[in-house]
Amino acid sequence: MQRTYKTPPYADRHARRMTNSPEPIRFDTKIAVLLREDLEPWQRLNVTAFLVSGLGSQLPEVIGEPYEDADGVPYLPMFRQPVLVFEGTKETLRAAHTRALTRALPRALFTSDLFTTGGDRDNRAAVRAVGTGELDLVGLSVYGPRNAVDKVLKGARMHP
Repeated sequence: MQRTYKTPPYADRHARRMTNSPEPIRFDTKIAVLLREDLEPWQRLNVTAFLVSGLGSQLPEVIGEPYEDADGVPYLPMFRQPVLVFEGTKETLRAAHTRALTRALPRALFTSDLFTTGGDRDNRAAVRAVGTGELDLVGLSVYGPRNAVDKVLKGARMHP
């Protein structure tokens, strides 16, 4: 069953505040990725890319407008706010996953099994084969109100 998320009420506040003002924008929401600290550098990059793709596909309010350079060449839209990357122990990741589930925040996960699969269908089957409490998490992305995401990430530290 595919779950779709409604645009949260706080997303409109972001849209109204998106201006060309030189003042820094303080977002009411946060996009965060939490990686297990023992991953190899290539794994960190790969996991991060996979995790944020999940958020962008289901949460249209996180995507900004398309880009265009001075010559009129178009480019795809990207997130409208920064993605903060954190790291933590296996236990920190498990606790964050539990807190994200408890708060029903939109999330994506990456398990160690996904390093050995061959594509999307195999990835979904690998996750489906393991119960929630037994997932060997190596990455988690989460989106929601800034304070809720901060609580989910308790114990994690910014990625170096």
